[in-house]
Amino acid sequence: MQEWDQLIFVYFHLGLNNKEILQIPDEKHRIGISLCHLKRLLASFGLYRRKNYSDLLDVAMFIHEQVQESGQLNGYRWMHLKCLHSGLTVRKETVQLLMRVLNPGGVNNRLKRKLKRREYNGQGPNFIWHLDSYDKLKPFGFCINECIDGYSRFIVWLHVNRTSSDPRVIAGYYIKAVIRNNGVPLRMRGDLGTENTHTAQMQTFFHRNDHRNTFIYGTSQHNQRIESWWSVLRRENTDFWISLFQTFKKDRFYTGDFIDKNLLQFCFMKLLKV
Repeated sequence: MQEWDQLIFVYFHLGLNNKEILQIPDEKHRIGISLCHLKRLLASFGLYRRKNYSDLLDVAMFIHEQVQESGQLNGYRWMHLKCLHSGLTVRKETVQLLMRVLNPGGVNNRLKRKLKRREYNGQGPNFIWHLDSYDKLKPFGFCINECIDGYSRFIVWLHVNRTSSDPRVIAGYYIKAVIRNNGVPLRMRGDLGTENTHTAQMQTFFHRNDHRNTFIYGTSQHNQRIESWWSVLRRENTDFWISLFQTFKKDRFYTGDFIDKNLLQFCFMKLLKV
């Protein structure tokens, strides 16, 4: 049970609630524990959600550092998860108040936005994976490729690299995900770009006895699930980097040539991967 104790510690600091933590051992690790036992374990580790709150100044300093960078795009729920991941115990309401003080402009900008959501119906985990590339940072040498599970929105992979057009690179992401998940999805959906050809062939091979279409081609606009995630990524992270790099270009520090692009990759690639 020592390994499971370590997993509880990790899941707690990922921001999962008790109900979500209980589902993981039952479905993934084949370990059944009760809610009371889980609470006793958390108490024995000194893990509390409503006790032992972190010092308010430490939380404020953490949020202040975050809003100086791409964290200025985050809402209070996202920022609260960041606090938990960094080992800070704090209430959501406290984070919300601090965000209003430390980043009033960002709060007002988020309040002005309205989003009319479309409905999406998924039949279960690993029924369909949505695959796409994000090209908004591509002019600066950063190519983002992602795959998410359509039902749970679980991020199967999310990588930033020097290219997202090489089918061998995308196929490498796919194979690593298959190994990590011990299985393949029933279907995948991606656009008609050549970067998906190897992935489509491997997906078809894994389902060679299934006569259904296991890789669905379509335009990015109709790949609804992952397109909605791109809007979240833009709002919560990449908008900061796009604005920063556009400033470099406007001030003539970046011309788009080979040397400038490689300098940006050298300086910022690791930061974007974080």
